[in-house]
Amino acid sequence: MTNKNNTVLYTGITNDLRRRVYEHKEEMVEGFTKKYNIRKLVCYEIFRDVNSAILREKQIKGGSRAKKIELVNSMNPEWRDLYYDL
Repeated sequence: MTNKNNTVLYTGITNDLRRRVYEHKEEMVEGFTKKYNIRKLVCYEIFRDVNSAILREKQIKGGSRAKKIELVNSMNPEWRDLYYDL
């Protein structure tokens, strides 16, 4: 997820993506996403088991900003909000 200007990146994990993005959009979540106005879903991946999802989240979080930007560009080059496609 990112903010309106695509300047801040956030990576997280959830078992209900639509609900979780809605919570961020409506500022129902205290912390990083509320502080930095993270409202736009620009990339997501689906996993069948939670352990694989956690490993992937750690991999993404451990990567450089450039790698994160490369990931978004490879899946969503226009950086449009994917929430409305869920």
